[in-house]
Amino acid sequence: MRIVSSLFIACLATPVAAFSPQQQHHVTSHKQYISSSSTSTHLLMSSAAAAAAEGVSASSSAAGSALEALAKMTTLSIDSSDLDIVEKFAKQGLITDATTNPLLVAQAAASGDKRYEEMLFDAIMYAKEVQGGGDSPLPDFEPQINIAMDKMAVNLGVQILSMIPGRVSTEVDVRLSYDTQGTIDRAHQIVNMYQEMGIDKSRILIKIAGTWEGIQAARHLEKEGIEINITLIFSFLQAAASAQAGVHLISPFPGRVLDWHKSKNGKEGYHPSADPGVLAVKRMYGYLRKYGYKTLCMPASWRPSRGASVEGSSVDEILALAGIDEMTIPPPLLEALQGMDASAVVQELDAELDSAVCCDPDYVLDQDTYKAYWDTDHCGNAKLQEGLKAFEDSTKELRELMINNFG
Repeated sequence: MRIVSSLFIACLATPVAAFSPQQQHHVTSHKQYISSSSTSTHLLMSSAAAAAAEGVSASSSAAGSALEALAKMTTLSIDSSDLDIVEKFAKQGLITDATTNPLLVAQAAASGDKRYEEMLFDAIMYAKEVQGGGDSPLPDFEPQINIAMDKMAVNLGVQILSMIPGRVSTEVDVRLSYDTQGTIDRAHQIVNMYQEMGIDKSRILIKIAGTWEGIQAARHLEKEGIEINITLIFSFLQAAASAQAGVHLISPFPGRVLDWHKSKNGKEGYHPSADPGVLAVKRMYGYLRKYGYKTLCMPASWRPSRGASVEGSSVDEILALAGIDEMTIPPPLLEALQGMDASAVVQELDAELDSAVCCDPDYVLDQDTYKAYWDTDHCGNAKLQEGLKAFEDSTKELRELMINNFG
């Protein structure tokens, strides 16, 4: 990829000796990732990762749990639609925000739980009322289904907001990911639904997939005061374009990046400090902080860096990114952190240090340059298409559920 290649050269040209000893660790890790050095497995082990590798005690000490320690340095969001689980963690005072996606909404709608059934029924009745009844022919029926799906997501979001002090992320129909105006229109619809239920837009983030078209929709919406979470971020290019568009937050997926690299090089695992997904996120974070962008970085979708067979590895990437702006974490990993000692957590990211070692220029992207670079970003392309398809499949499941219950 041309932009990446030129930026790699710029970073590799910076002498490590130019930085302080603490900064040299960040530079060395970044350069070893960039050059794909065969010695990457010999990267300096971080304190937190080393603790995990040595097998941190499953019982929390008097100092507290790893989850408590992490919450002191990173804003934590729960990635779940299970109201009981959200409430459980929210009551502990460690979870501020929550994220949902088409899969989580579809799972909730299909769960059979009475609370979700009531949300589903309300969503359908709302759609019928807005569209003037449910007896129209199928070709004109689609707007009702779309309204019902958005309303279901909003109903779920409102319930979650009653439990948490912060914000909930609600996703625009992923089938509109290459339709800028369609994305803007559906975002407006979702915001209006929340406002009808008494929720101010300051408590919601609209999730939009990280396509060029989605990022441009985000640019427009941010100017209106609607804050955006750009999701399905697998590439520095997506992160830079999102920051330049003024988005509030990006959600890179380090675990999916790790999956791609493992599939290409046949490696069973990496030390957390050499995990390609971790290093990709650290690069994004350094860029955001160096150039003063308001955009926050909230990684999601985690994998065990060292491999699933290694005890304690499920939270490798989380520990390796401790100190980042925000993280969204699914319940099983929150529970894993809760069962670990606080000593497992050491702040690995620091705005001042990571911005100081950022080697990337603030190269302004337009549509032509973005598309040219994107066409050669094999990891970004593959994982974005995979993520879009997965969410499209979940959206179709939710759509079928709505149709079957529309009656």
